[in-house]
Amino acid sequence: MRVCAVDFKDNHANICLLQKENDVFDIPDCRQHRLTVQQVNDTEQLRDFQFAFTKLMEDYKVDRVVITERIPNGKHAAKMSTFKLEAALQTCADLAVEIIPMTIEKQWLKHSPPPIEFKHSGLRPFQEKAFMTAYAYLSK
Repeated sequence: MRVCAVDFKDNHANICLLQKENDVFDIPDCRQHRLTVQQVNDTEQLRDFQFAFTKLMEDYKVDRVVITERIPNGKHAAKMSTFKLEAALQTCADLAVEIIPMTIEKQWLKHSPPPIEFKHSGLRPFQEKAFMTAYAYLSK
């Protein structure tokens, strides 16, 4: 199974592809590691973001998109822009998108921690959260 995990930060969608086949994990090369929307209130830019993401998932034959649930209010609340980007992905007709509660993801990672340190993965530092989400999902 090949998944794409998405971590939203401000107006960026940081992505990480991860594949698991016969209990072996693989990080496929990807032409893009981050998608950005300059103005999240611009309908055309959101549509362009949605189209670019859908095309990327189609090109890399992604089976499922996974996103960690974010906190909507309180001290550590996620920004409004991230919820708009998430909604743009959730409404893509051809994508299977799953939102994972943060507590569940932490349980999966506690039960099955990654076999390597992130710094040895070859990914960029801003992809760490997306990598952990993808790994947790595939190791559940």
